[in-house]
Amino acid sequence: MKTYMAHAETVERKWYVVDATGVPLGRLASQVAAVLRGKNKPTFTPNVDTGDFVIVLNSDKVLLTGKKLEKKFYRYHTGYIGGLKEISYGRMMAEKSDLAVYEAVRGMLPKNSLGRQMLKKLRVYKGGEHNHAAQKPEELKLN
Repeated sequence: MKTYMAHAETVERKWYVVDATGVPLGRLASQVAAVLRGKNKPTFTPNVDTGDFVIVLNSDKVLLTGKKLEKKFYRYHTGYIGGLKEISYGRMMAEKSDLAVYEAVRGMLPKNSLGRQMLKKLRVYKGGEHNHAAQKPEELKLN
């Protein structure tokens, strides 16, 4: 028997649409990250980007369980001394819910150049409309 190793130029990529309405943020992010990596395919190779494109719709309707809206914070640093900023997830979901979903998925991908390449295949939209009809995306059911 021979082990199959995928090559970047021979990977078949599909487009998937995910409706985030009523889905917990962490569950959504972990399953989207698995599709972006290609772990749902039998041809998965850890050192090759074998993943598919994912479009996430209705990011403003994603769920955060418990008291995370008040107690959980998104933190970032501006690069200046004392430049640590933080935004509560309650405010972030009201203003930039697409960024909250994007950052959740980014945290579940590899922290290297391959992970950055995988992240380019993610599109997140606040509403239920997207402009990728030409790619004929299929609906992806989440568990």
